[in-house]
Amino acid sequence: MANPKEKTPMCLVNELARFNRIQPQYKLLNERGPAHAKMFTVQLTLGEQTWEAEGSSIKKAQHAAASKALNETTLPKPTPRPPKNNVNNNPGSITPTVELNGLAMKRGEPAIYRPLDPKPIPNYRANYNFRGMYNQRYHCPVPKIFYVQLTVGNSEFFGEGKTRQAARHNAAMKALQALQNEPIPEKLPQNGETGKESEEDKDANKSEISVVFEIALKRNIPVSFEVIKESGPPHMKSFVTRVTVGEFTAEGEGNSKKLSKKRAAMAVLQELKKLPPLPVIEKPKLYFKKRPKTILKTGPEYGQGMNPISRLAQIQQAKKEKEPEYVLLSERGMPRRREFVMQVKVGNEITTGTGPNKKIAKRNAAEAMLLQLGYKASTPLQDQPEKV
Repeated sequence: MANPKEKTPMCLVNELARFNRIQPQYKLLNERGPAHAKMFTVQLTLGEQTWEAEGSSIKKAQHAAASKALNETTLPKPTPRPPKNNVNNNPGSITPTVELNGLAMKRGEPAIYRPLDPKPIPNYRANYNFRGMYNQRYHCPVPKIFYVQLTVGNSEFFGEGKTRQAARHNAAMKALQALQNEPIPEKLPQNGETGKESEEDKDANKSEISVVFEIALKRNIPVSFEVIKESGPPHMKSFVTRVTVGEFTAEGEGNSKKLSKKRAAMAVLQELKKLPPLPVIEKPKLYFKKRPKTILKTGPEYGQGMNPISRLAQIQQAKKEKEPEYVLLSERGMPRRREFVMQVKVGNEITTGTGPNKKIAKRNAAEAMLLQLGYKASTPLQDQPEKV
């Protein structure tokens, strides 16, 4: 079916039967035709009414009978359920955070989420002055609520929810309502600041720690991060990290080492951006000279000590022509004294060679082709004793 969520006719018939408190009955009446093109006839009974329909399978015939019954039945039909309201008011399954990311990319303003510490929950002390163990043991727990700060350009939004993701969705929905009707800001380069803007756009996608290391590497400055302080109970630790980049130092504090390191990098970046820009050094262009061919493979004396088959193939590759084609023409003689005839074709030239096996016949054909093309004969290799 086109829509997988749409209900089938049989499913709708089952709902109709359940609403009228009757049982639908499907019965196979007839089966005709050859094995590869069968036709089935199915009868559907709903109370006192019956319908018949055909199909190329039993299931299709059942669906056809069910759709007929839905159109012609006089039974009262159940009221259709209203469609579920989408919580996010978005078409399909697009969440507010995904939709906001697309809008933020169009505007050229990244959407940055920052988790906020949850608000202090009032200390509800249980009253143990009254009697009854039930009220002393089972008291309702206070649900935890997460808070998120969302920054899009110069605008800030706050969201809350039972989970961190729900809080993000809430903040994204508020941002969408505020930014959808606003015009997209145009960024025009002024006073030759296009290079700086492009660098800032590139740095926006990188972490602050990576940017610090890149700046230090370009300026050949040493970088070091060090955790100098650790305080608080085990479940609520607080860390202070110091970063040193050459002559600059900064500190950052957070509830984890990673967060404190990031905040220290953000603080030192403000100082590093005040440094004068580095001079642009143009790299000299490298020119490569083509090496002259030391071996002339098309010469008549090339590869005299090689195997004729390899020699002929290399010569054709040097000429940038098609490789030689070998074809077995015939096989004759007694089983113990076979003789093979092999043909080789190079361009328009054709030669043949014979031998007691295919390998030697192929080699002789290649040797004959080399002689025909004007090359000197290959030096004979040492004869190996053949098995008789």
